[in-house]
Amino acid sequence: MLSIGILVFDEVEVLDFAGPFEVFSTASRVQARMCNATSLFRCFLVAPEMRPVHARGGMKILPDCVLLPSPDIDVLIVPGGDISGVLGNRELAAWVRNQAHAAAIAASICTGAFLLAEAGLLDGLPATTHWEDIDDLQRRYPSVHVQRDAPWVDCGKVVTSAGISAGIDMSLHLVERLAGRQLARATAKQMEYAWSEHGADQHIRRDGSRLFRAA
Repeated sequence: MLSIGILVFDEVEVLDFAGPFEVFSTASRVQARMCNATSLFRCFLVAPEMRPVHARGGMKILPDCVLLPSPDIDVLIVPGGDISGVLGNRELAAWVRNQAHAAAIAASICTGAFLLAEAGLLDGLPATTHWEDIDDLQRRYPSVHVQRDAPWVDCGKVVTSAGISAGIDMSLHLVERLAGRQLARATAKQMEYAWSEHGADQHIRRDGSRLFRAA
């Protein structure tokens, strides 16, 4: 079983964390039904404090655990939203950095890319974020090769996506990477989500990253 650790914090964008949670939890149910096997993915929420987190729009969510060093995260998901309250948090940046190094994949959605960049995980890499924040990401972190009009950018161990719903497409891509295209397709169908798996041009870069642009 692969553990999907999803960071949450006050003013997190709801679909940024709920979209990937839905993708991986649905993939786990679909895989269990297809193969009559145990669950493939286990999703849990991690927060700076063990208290209700107030997401954007007023939703309250209860995390499963706090920022303790844990080897039990195979895929780290860092969502975005209004990150002004957490971007300068050194403890959080250190945790993200350490967990990303220990995990097989660290992925961000929307302005979650700023948290990866703050942790030094995007230095010298191509990356993307919400279209409104592209210029700010480039100004703040000039060593990041910011990509415009990219739904998501796969650099192998680090993956970033554009805003909000783009995290669903990226998460389906991660399901494909981890468990195969058949499961990713079945998951998208179960979710009744129009996954554009063939609606993009794939560009292999010299550094090995894969940039997907909408057709």
